[in-house]
Amino acid sequence: MKLDWKKTFLIGNGFLGIMVIWQIYNAFVPIFLQTGHPGFASSRNILGFGLNATATGAIMGIDNLAAIFILPVIGIWSDRIRTRFGRRYPFILTAAPLAALAFILLPLAVGMIKPEYNGSITNNSGAFALFMIAMSVVLLAMAVLRTPVVSLMPDLIPSPLRSKANGVINFMGGVGFIIGAFGLAMLFDINTLYPFIGGAAILIIALAILFFTTKEPALDDLSTPGDHPESDEEQAVGTLKGFSIIPPAYRRSLLALLGAIFLLFIAYEGIGTFFTSYAVNELGISEGLAPTLFGLAGVTFILFSVPAGFIGEKFGRRRTIIVGILLFGLDMVLGYFAVTAVQIGIVLAISGFGWALINVNTLPMVIDTNDDEHLLGTYTGLYYLASQVGAAFAPLMMGSVIDLFGSNFRTIFLSGPAFFLLGLIAMTLVTRGEAHSALPATNE
Repeated sequence: MKLDWKKTFLIGNGFLGIMVIWQIYNAFVPIFLQTGHPGFASSRNILGFGLNATATGAIMGIDNLAAIFILPVIGIWSDRIRTRFGRRYPFILTAAPLAALAFILLPLAVGMIKPEYNGSITNNSGAFALFMIAMSVVLLAMAVLRTPVVSLMPDLIPSPLRSKANGVINFMGGVGFIIGAFGLAMLFDINTLYPFIGGAAILIIALAILFFTTKEPALDDLSTPGDHPESDEEQAVGTLKGFSIIPPAYRRSLLALLGAIFLLFIAYEGIGTFFTSYAVNELGISEGLAPTLFGLAGVTFILFSVPAGFIGEKFGRRRTIIVGILLFGLDMVLGYFAVTAVQIGIVLAISGFGWALINVNTLPMVIDTNDDEHLLGTYTGLYYLASQVGAAFAPLMMGSVIDLFGSNFRTIFLSGPAFFLLGLIAMTLVTRGEAHSALPATNE
């Protein structure tokens, strides 16, 4: 049995388009929301709605929180629907154009702001209403889009080849990340509309290629409802029903580990949300260059992900995670003192290595807290619950700290390490989660 590489790369196009959209969204929506606020200094003449960091963080966390509830519904619905286009494509063909159109409306709504009332929602109520409506449509449409796109892979790829195929899908997501962070983001300095047009175009083209080259299995060949791969959010929701079955002896260690994951994701996602704002306000870097700098962390994370797994296997997961926390946390403290783009670029590149040591080993550690193979889904869901909730609350909590210190965006490099320190303390209470010893083969 051989993997159809061409088909797999074509399926990966959908994930590529999704990653491009999110890169542009996370980089520039906080800029639009905050520009015009007395504590926010844009690098050039950009208009915005003047929100403080706390309000901006609350808005930026909505997508992660909403996805927890939306994706499970879409996953089940796309399993059970039957149309002449298949199960997944009706959602893809409906959501993608809506997401692309609403995505382009974001900078167009900002363009409606009256320059003399820059930073005032009251005097730009129409523009702000359009912006929020467009943002809500983007979030909803992207949530509807994600599960059907990801589900096409197991629909079309046989089970023994899915791990290899998933590697290709994630690779395509990495390509989308690079296109967004190192390509389209730079266009923001030319015209704020260009990255959004480019992202929308890539999403539509990628999914059009997918639709015209890759057909779903015939209806008669479809497996039974409920066979799509569960998203992170679905596993998180499912966990809420099964927490009571976790053996009491494991709970203390497991809760400490989940608490650490929650705290670590607050730190990482919070810094990511406000990095563009930090770079513009504290370093005087242009809005277009800032996402490229932050992209260095993503590149080193990708490069070090596989070695991080080997390190965890050789030296122990708990020890590896603690080293990652210390490396990332101390590195972020150095970031507080950075004064040039080169210095912060080095800091971010190092942080990617630290995050790989943490992120690659936490999920296996949660899973191996348990000895019962029948509970793997429950433990996986617990991991996603901790990480998704942490990501949802991270922007709000980090934004609150920024405002507490008078719109000082440099504080992300102190509040981030503070959450890492709390995560480190939680990790000292973890006593389970190392790899289980392989059982010897038996002859029956």
